[in-house]
Amino acid sequence: MDFSLILILALAAGAMFLMTSRSRKAQKEAAAFRTNLAPGQEVMTGSGLFGTIVAVDEEKDIITIESTPGNQSRWLRAAIAKLVEPPVAEDPAEDDESDEDGSVLGDTDRTSPVDDVLDVPDDLSGLTDKPGDKRDDGTDSK
Repeated sequence: MDFSLILILALAAGAMFLMTSRSRKAQKEAAAFRTNLAPGQEVMTGSGLFGTIVAVDEEKDIITIESTPGNQSRWLRAAIAKLVEPPVAEDPAEDDESDEDGSVLGDTDRTSPVDDVLDVPDDLSGLTDKPGDKRDDGTDSK
């Protein structure tokens, strides 16, 4: 047998093992996530419905989700895609100190908002060539 053929087969077998082990690991993590679902958690289903878990029926693998107050729906446990993390409120005390006009103290290179305004015409008539412009009109000049 040729040594290169054995090497190619070994590399193919190694690649297949790595691909399947990653997918098995992802499946185990998803199964562990779904078994640990509890009432009060905010989740998103595979179809994109957001809601809070109200009840979990372990025997039938059914999760009851409340999407809006008073609106409950039943879902299979496998349909739950992920937990939704509550948004973290930013603490305004952590921001740089600024004075009354919103500019950061000690920042002298900053221009005022009035200097940043661009004059944009409503139509293209103001962008036409002016008489006497020395632009390339397609003729070769030497």
